[in-house]
Amino acid sequence: MTGGSSAPLLEVEDLRIGFRSPHGVVEAVRGIDFSVGREKLGIVGESGSGKTCTGRAILRLLPDHAELSARRFVFDGTDLLASSEHDMRRIRGRRISMIMQDPKFSLNPVMTVGAQIAEAYATHARTNSREARRRALAMLEAVRIRDPERVFAAYAHELSGGMGQRVMIAMMLITDPDLLIADEPCSALDVTVQMQVLAIIDDLVRQRGMGLIFISHDLNLVASFCDRVLVMYGGQIVESCAAAELHRAAHPYTRGLLAALPRLERPVEELAVLERDPAWLRPQERVAR
Repeated sequence: MTGGSSAPLLEVEDLRIGFRSPHGVVEAVRGIDFSVGREKLGIVGESGSGKTCTGRAILRLLPDHAELSARRFVFDGTDLLASSEHDMRRIRGRRISMIMQDPKFSLNPVMTVGAQIAEAYATHARTNSREARRRALAMLEAVRIRDPERVFAAYAHELSGGMGQRVMIAMMLITDPDLLIADEPCSALDVTVQMQVLAIIDDLVRQRGMGLIFISHDLNLVASFCDRVLVMYGGQIVESCAAAELHRAAHPYTRGLLAALPRLERPVEELAVLERDPAWLRPQERVAR
């Protein structure tokens, strides 16, 4: 199992996730191994490859019809599979936080965003409303919102996509978690705002010494932003490498994804189309560098 330079915060061995259906169990994640330290780990792959399922499994936020198993599933010494729901509520938000894809569906439309951020802090820190408000305003300032007081009093529908994503980052980081899972946090944003949001996440992760799992389908983005990359296909990790080495990918699936990306410095008349090999779905050794 390949890890980062720091001691692992999260250790996963043989993680399997299936969903019960009238036709049997559908496997979404099929025996993956990885670890995360205080680093930026990217997980990339097409839609349906198992990226989001993996992130949600870490927080035990899978639906009731899901089946979850692992040989080892440990966060900072705590067995996540053996933990009760009461124990998981102490971990979620306080020790591990998750930024969802679209703030419009994650923020409560009938509460001001300030009240939601303050509530997240008060729930875990067990403090008074005045201190929670002060911390919420400070966090809004930390995510580079120019007028924290105005945004604190605003509702989700009054915010732009970029502003809403900053609010989500503030809410997830106000409790100073050890591990942040960011599930395509920039997919709904334009390129300029995307870079601003990534810079905020990068600064906060480095300043606070956190671990980050960055889930995305954008290989170029992950290669430039993360320290390590895991490539998923069909519920398996087919390749792992340093982010800076992603352009030297060895697995044909990763090479196919890279070949399908347009490049200004190497224009082509027609982009390559990924040709999938059924053999990639069979259990195989991961390509690691």
